[in-house]
Amino acid sequence: MDEHKLFVRPPVWLPIIVALIAGGLYITGKHVENMEPPPVISVQGQGKIQAVPDIALLNFGVQTGRQKSAQAAMEMLGKRMTAAFDALKELGIEEKDIMTQSLNLNPAYDWNEGKRIDRGFEANQNLQVKVRDLDKITTVLDVAVRMGANQVGGVSFTIDDMDELREEAREMAIADAQKKAKDLAHDLGQTLGRFRGFNEGGGYNEPYPMMRMESMAMDAKGIGGGTPVPAGEQEIVVNVNLMYEVK
Repeated sequence: MDEHKLFVRPPVWLPIIVALIAGGLYITGKHVENMEPPPVISVQGQGKIQAVPDIALLNFGVQTGRQKSAQAAMEMLGKRMTAAFDALKELGIEEKDIMTQSLNLNPAYDWNEGKRIDRGFEANQNLQVKVRDLDKITTVLDVAVRMGANQVGGVSFTIDDMDELREEAREMAIADAQKKAKDLAHDLGQTLGRFRGFNEGGGYNEPYPMMRMESMAMDAKGIGGGTPVPAGEQEIVVNVNLMYEVK
């Protein structure tokens, strides 16, 4: 035997270290393999509520036409608007339900062969009036016009307590989505797992079409004439999305 040949004997602990490293890699590999996220389904539900409006929004105002001065225009506007305002309060309309939407004072002029000819001033003011007794709609319009209002913008309808109706529609939408999720999981041969998310696609009120009247001069006879203005129904719609894991 060659006396110079050297044999190195591995230490006793080396096989243990190798075994631990290999085992750790195996366990880590299995752990990574099990980290794959479970599949998720997303379903949409919808809730609808039909409700009769309990408030009418009336838009009307006063336009003075051309006056000799700004002061004359504002005095005429103030006189007519005060008369209309007082008449509304006599009908039981509270001040909090009468809101000014616009108030304008503008110079009036014509053009002749490129030259501006001043014609004085004109003023206008528009109100939005909230009528809580829908039987008074026609009366309110008639009285306002008789007392000086000569512009009518339109009549629309709404519901005072919309939040409660939207909450009811939301509950219906969630129940609808939950049923769809269960049915979908069943069709896929799966079962519903953990709830993963919720999104509301915007609750909204689909209004009854506005009765629209272009702004125009009205005579003292009024515009209501006893004509009924039906409120119809409004549809409150809420859409939701629910997300679930399936297994």
